[in-house]
Amino acid sequence: MTAATEKTHGSPEAAKDPAAPVFAVRDLWKVFGPKADRIPGNKEYAALSGAELRERTGCTAAVRDVSFEVKRGEVFVVMGLSGSGKSTLVRTLTRLIEPTSGTIAIDGEDVLAMDKNRLRELRRRQTAMVFQNFGLLPHRSVLDNVAYGLEIQGMGKAERRAKALQIVEKVGLQGLEERRPTQLSGGQQQRVGLARALAVDPEVLLFDEPFSALDPLIRRDMQEEVVRLHREEGRTMVFITHDLSEALRLGDRIMLMRDGGVVQLGTPEEIVANPADEYVRDFVRDVPREQVISVRRAMRPADSDEAESGAALAPDTLVVDAIEAVARSGEHCRVVENGRTLGVVDHSRLLAVVAGIDEGPDTTDTEGKEVAAV
Repeated sequence: MTAATEKTHGSPEAAKDPAAPVFAVRDLWKVFGPKADRIPGNKEYAALSGAELRERTGCTAAVRDVSFEVKRGEVFVVMGLSGSGKSTLVRTLTRLIEPTSGTIAIDGEDVLAMDKNRLRELRRRQTAMVFQNFGLLPHRSVLDNVAYGLEIQGMGKAERRAKALQIVEKVGLQGLEERRPTQLSGGQQQRVGLARALAVDPEVLLFDEPFSALDPLIRRDMQEEVVRLHREEGRTMVFITHDLSEALRLGDRIMLMRDGGVVQLGTPEEIVANPADEYVRDFVRDVPREQVISVRRAMRPADSDEAESGAALAPDTLVVDAIEAVARSGEHCRVVENGRTLGVVDHSRLLAVVAGIDEGPDTTDTEGKEVAAV
């Protein structure tokens, strides 16, 4: 998914510099246990595994020395298995969980320095969270659940209900406005949770494994809903998941966590094509590479008679689509950007991607510029 930046939410200061990150996190730790503040910065403790740290100190480091930035308009996915620290991490961003040490900034403002009033404003207006357990008010209708955040902000009844109606339609709940949560399916309830978050027009949407309890087909529908909303609005999203296929489908970038630390951060293509270690390699082993890797990584230099022949493909064309193009034409295809042929892909290069074979030597385009190997 391509990050969009057409619409900027939040403070006027944020709108002045669209290149500035929304969230900037540096050296973040969250340690649970006695005298937790002695753990960050201690090289001896930092070298211990989670089990060793608990045995030595009685403390658990849920988040270990994590640094990253969330770009404006991107879907930033934090992925990891249960216990990796991802849910703790997303809660520290708005201080639902207080960090032990480190820095967190939103639009350049120090989150850790915010007083209670400013922090309340951050949670009510700048950010909104969508949880796994929906958190709907059972005695309220769909419309009143969606309007709840606006009510908390002090908006008048008529105005908030009118706005809630617009959001209900946006997430595909029209006709269900007066139903109670118990009259809805799981997918419909999660749409209400998403609509409630959208209603306050936050700069950032935070998702904490929102679809993990849903049936597979409903889950896919909700993923498509997130993709659609992001395409239409370009709103910044931080999405927590333990599901690799969900991460690859939704994320502009993925941060993979293990034992509270960051194992790898990159685009889906970077992580699948160049896993940082055996742990990541095991994670992506069963991923259909052709559905993630682009022809930019699969191409080879064009021979002199190839640079002007063959169908043209954009550099971000997925290998699975290039396979179809090559099969239809029976010849190579050119990878073209701004009218210039960067390289070509043919049967052998595309099959190498599918097989996970690095053909290594062919890593320059027709003008000698280095390109990434498969």
